Amino acid sequence: MLMQVVSIAGALMVLSAFAAHQLKRLGHETYAYQSLNLAGGFLLLLAALSVRQTGLIIMEGAWTVISAWGLWRVGRSVRSTR
Repeated sequence: MLMQVVSIAGALMVLSAFAAHQLKRLGHETYAYQSLNLAGGFLLLLAALSVRQTGLIIMEGAWTVISAWGLWRVGRSVRSTR
């Protein structure tokens, strides 16, 4: 039951970032977009690990790492413009 809640929360985070970007409400070079993807991907990774779904572990692990890199890149660009 707990992992269902975790996976739903993760999916809602990733999907809300995607929808906001598609609707031009949120740019991909923002903390909010990258943070939603990072947190959502991580929650989905936890859910995948709990049921040992190898394909999902790879997918969500990559999503989390790529999102962490995107968040780092956004932070770096913000610092360089100051």
